[in-house]
Parts: sequence; structure tokens; C-alpha cells
Amino acid sequence: MAGPQGSAAAASASAPRARVGRWLAIALAIVVVDQLTKVYFNTSYQYGERLNLLPFFDFTLLYNRGAAFSFLASEEGWQRWLFTGLGVVAAGVILVILRRTRGQPRFCLALAMILGGAIGNVIDRVVYGHVVDFLLFYWRDWYYPAFNVADVGITCGAVLLVLDELLRARKPRV
Repeated sequence: MAGPQGSAAAASASAPRARVGRWLAIALAIVVVDQLTKVYFNTSYQYGERLNLLPFFDFTLLYNRGAAFSFLASEEGWQRWLFTGLGVVAAGVILVILRRTRGQPRFCLALAMILGGAIGNVIDRVVYGHVVDFLLFYWRDWYYPAFNVADVGITCGAVLLVLDELLRARKPRV
């Protein structure tokens, strides 16, 4: 039978796991929403089809075999595995950092968002051989590259990382 000290030790040992669990739940939510939206657009739209919603925004179905802004998209296929590997490595590094980081919720939220986005796009590369994009912003003849929920997670997470660093740098040192 565990005494008061044994119970306290068990509770403190599970506390980091519980904290990491919260961030993993956020990452999982991003993955689930990302994959559900991609399945919807993959089954409801033909490649290249567009549905205009606003004068500057359409739903569409496009595929990206490359990385951000279609970097290396025209290559012969090796980039699929390069970007898959990079996504897996990034996810592993983020998991290690999340386990070691305490008391920095903004930083952990940023990492969780990036983790969810990275995993969402890795799933696409493994399952489809390309990333499914469906959000298209434009103005007249200017188009921003189409993107998806995973990309939103990665971008928001990156912005939050920068904001976190700026706010930490402004804190007076004690």
C-alpha cells in the first residue's frame, strides 16, 4: 500500500504526461479536422474545380506534390519521401520538446499547432502521394497558393512561436 509520499510521487510523475496530453489533444484535433476536410473536398470536387464564396475566396481542389508554395512540386517523386521524412522528424523533435517544456503554455500551443499540421500533411503524402489543398485566396489576377487546415495550423503555430519569443525577450530578467 502506497503511503502519502508514494501517492505524491506518482502524481508528480504523471503531471508532465497530463500536460503533454493536453498539447497532443490539440494536435490531434488539428489532424482530425484537416483530414475530414480533405476527404470532403477529395470526394465532393473534381481536381481544379472551384466554388466561389467571396470576391476574393474560393473553395477548390488542388494537389501539391512539393512543399510550401509548391517548392519542388515539379520533381519526379523523390520529394514525396523527403518531405514525409522531414515531417516525421519534425514531429519527433516537437514531441521531445513538448515533454521537456514546462510552464510555457504559449510555446507549447505553438508547437502543438505545428505538430498537428505536420502530421496532417504527412498523412496526405503517405496516403495520396501529394498534399490536398482547397482554400484559395486571390485578388483580381493575383493568387495566393492554395492551402489547407494543416497549413493553417503550421502557419499559426509559427506566428505564435515568433510572438512567444518576442514577448519573452521583452520580459525583464530577474
